[in-house]
Amino acid sequence: MRIGVLDVGSNSAHLRVMDLKVGAPPAPVTTVKRPTRLAEAVDADGRVAREAMERLVLSVGEAVYAAAEHGVEELVAFATSAVRDAANQREIVDEVAAATGVRLGFLSGRDEARLTFLAARAWYGWSGGRLLLADIGGGSLEIAHGEGQEPALAVSLPLGAGRLTRAHLPGDPPSRKHVRRLRRRVYERLSETSAQVLAGLDDERPVRPVATSKTFTQLARLTGAPGRKDGPYTRRVLELERLREQIPVLASKRAAARAKLPGVSRPRAPQILAGAIVAEALMTTLEIDRVDICPWAIREGLIIRRLQAMSDPAAADAETARLTQAVPAIASRGRSPLRSVPVLTA
Repeated sequence: MRIGVLDVGSNSAHLRVMDLKVGAPPAPVTTVKRPTRLAEAVDADGRVAREAMERLVLSVGEAVYAAAEHGVEELVAFATSAVRDAANQREIVDEVAAATGVRLGFLSGRDEARLTFLAARAWYGWSGGRLLLADIGGGSLEIAHGEGQEPALAVSLPLGAGRLTRAHLPGDPPSRKHVRRLRRRVYERLSETSAQVLAGLDDERPVRPVATSKTFTQLARLTGAPGRKDGPYTRRVLELERLREQIPVLASKRAAARAKLPGVSRPRAPQILAGAIVAEALMTTLEIDRVDICPWAIREGLIIRRLQAMSDPAAADAETARLTQAVPAIASRGRSPLRSVPVLTA
């Protein structure tokens, strides 16, 4: 089966196409990534601006076109907290469906944590032992730990890098006062959750801390980890002490200057400081001095879940099944330019 997973996040709509075969690992076919920049387009009332909605429709439309062109049989399409928590969520979903033929679904924060944990387990295998996973997104932070495919604990907190930047770091660069207040707020918010996590890990068995997401990947690159050209199988580590050294550097720079630092992309430059603050507070409160960077995340978790269901229908996940739909047929075979939505029929 050829499957596509379309993840609509705070910064981009990312389609990953893979071939699935029982007894074999997922085989990559192609990826398509288009900007949404939703994180910067939410007003004080929590509504996504009209311009960003139009950009989202274009990005999803281009991804759907690519899925159809590559012969995708099933499409799993979902949006994370940027759309899920928007005050005009229904309007966004309806407009995307009307223009592209695809209706975006949602996962709860806990299910996002569970599926991301499944992806990390598939990447590291049973030799990874007990995993402690962290994932910083645009709107939320997911934490999970466990020894099996399913985590023993999975939680989601509203500590995403984009959300915190909008709410607590005005200015470019923000003032020292705002940076201090945000760090204090994040530490306070994490103290109880980290204590709960540590209580579940309170024995002598070793734990492997892993982190996934663009935020962690870019922070690791910023602090000296190998770049993308070295491939996904190269080990990448984020060390707490080196991260701490970079927070004042990020706080002192405007977003345009941050984008020139190693590993920091232009779309994520405005929110990388908030991401670094969350990562540092999380590692500190969990008493972790380094984390391995896992290249697989929620998209791969959904793909692994679908592969499991192919070999064992009883393993089918109700939440994943709810997101799965047929790929709309392409009415016009002409190549769709980025500036216009492909002509699609449901």
